[in-house]
Amino acid sequence: MLTTYTISIFTTNTVGLLNRITIIFTRRRINIECLTVSETERKGVSRFTIVIRNENREFVEKLVRQIRKITDVLAVFGYLDDEIVFNEIALFKIATPLQGESIDVKTINLDWNAKVVHWGLEYVVVEKNGTEDEIHEFYSYLKKWEILEYIKSGRVAVGKTEKGLVAYLPEGNWEIV
Repeated sequence: MLTTYTISIFTTNTVGLLNRITIIFTRRRINIECLTVSETERKGVSRFTIVIRNENREFVEKLVRQIRKITDVLAVFGYLDDEIVFNEIALFKIATPLQGESIDVKTINLDWNAKVVHWGLEYVVVEKNGTEDEIHEFYSYLKKWEILEYIKSGRVAVGKTEKGLVAYLPEGNWEIV
């Protein structure tokens, strides 16, 4: 059975590093389900959040050890879903023609914990935050209207540790000059 793993990689902000990281997955024929890269609370340190599905924990641990060997990688942590707090964000552009079924904003806000972020003459844009499953359920609900566009971010995640993960990095000025 496939298990979902979230890999958090802390790096210096270096050109070409994404390619060096993803090549490790490509060589092992591992599909990256989602990838998010952002800055962290420590200046000059970036965080890659990569989600993969695999049935072999030992294989994933070997993958994490391999990523640690890359120059400019400061730290790598691998997690199961119960070890992190995570979310994704999705935007839906929904047609609202004059003769069409009206959108129930109250249901969207209260029942689905989503919000309308833009009103246009012919469409609305709705934002939904949540897990992949919650977003998929909301997508199914919205199918009764015409979905003009749909986009979902990758996972963002923080560990359920008392300290932030950056606290485990060595001190230093990581900003590239």
